[in-house]
Amino acid sequence: MTESRPDYNAMGDDAFRQLVRNWIVTHYPLDVINPAHRLRFEAARPWYEALSRAGWLAPGWPVEHGGLGLSAGKQLILMEEQERHGCARLNDMGVVMIGPLLIRYGTDAQRAFFLPKILSGEHVWCQGYSEPNAGSDLASLRTEAVLKDGEWVVNGQKIWTTRGADANWMFALVRTDKSARKQEGISFLLIPMDSRGLKVRPIQDISLDDELCETFFDDVHVPESHLVGEVNKGWSMAKALLGFERIFLGAPKHSEYALSRVALLAREMGCWDDPVFRDRYVRLQLDLEDHKALYETFVDQVRRGQDLGPDVSLLKLHQSELFQRMTEFMLEMAEMNAGCLDPMEGKDALNPASQFFQARPTTIYGGSSEIQRTIIARQVLGLPG
Repeated sequence: MTESRPDYNAMGDDAFRQLVRNWIVTHYPLDVINPAHRLRFEAARPWYEALSRAGWLAPGWPVEHGGLGLSAGKQLILMEEQERHGCARLNDMGVVMIGPLLIRYGTDAQRAFFLPKILSGEHVWCQGYSEPNAGSDLASLRTEAVLKDGEWVVNGQKIWTTRGADANWMFALVRTDKSARKQEGISFLLIPMDSRGLKVRPIQDISLDDELCETFFDDVHVPESHLVGEVNKGWSMAKALLGFERIFLGAPKHSEYALSRVALLAREMGCWDDPVFRDRYVRLQLDLEDHKALYETFVDQVRRGQDLGPDVSLLKLHQSELFQRMTEFMLEMAEMNAGCLDPMEGKDALNPASQFFQARPTTIYGGSSEIQRTIIARQVLGLPG
């Protein structure tokens, strides 16, 4: 959009929150509220496009690239109000991950081509990182790209490709020098998902959803211009992107929503006034407030253009384990309803099992809790290996 917008950062938090709340109530285009699973992109597209038209799809991007340049606090309010309303979660890897990386490391031509298409929804992205034998030890990846006649020829396999069946583009780490040390022979490549020789196979998970996929590359040809940054220097960008991912995965929105469901469930089950319940609830509430303050610290670092240090692992570690504690508490309270995949009868906003299943993999993807603790121990605290 080209028209001028108000300076949202200059607004008071209460006024901004009310503005966002009123806008969501008026403009949220989907019938589904609090979906048990992340919707397929086409089902959620009207919400994606509504946010894009309002200019609120990429609130943290700089204004010159189509964002709002919102402060960390204002971004948090925007997320909180979407959670409060029960808005569907979007496939936002383009906005949250590859967009910021291209803003920082891409060429002018790459930014001009890719960023507008992320904002419009024309390009839907997935991440090609993990492999069958390179998950937490990502630097051991073996998917290979060889430069031939101005094109990269890619062969190999990726796994746990979230929403790979929905995406039309993948940002991937590929090995471009097998003789170099494993972190030094990796490059960052942008791959069209309709490329000849590329196949996607969905994987059904414990909650019977199939958002995870395997991706196979058999002599897939990619233009040389789709390399981001320098050849064999992709690992530094990957670490930056993991920092962006850990901020995204460490955002308090999932725990904040889960805690609101804990309160709703407690009233439904008649234990809201129980002192034992209140003690556990307040502890979780205080943990959430601590986490929100930690989150704002790291988002402010990104806004100031500072490099994220290894301490960003604290954010992802704390959020994922807090989310799990909250959903485990929900199952305790839910009693016989805990085993149902569907919402509680007559209570569409209460689905304890769905919340529990959503929380299970959070301590694995994006770097397991064990890996996060190792990073903190060695790189933050300086403890011996």
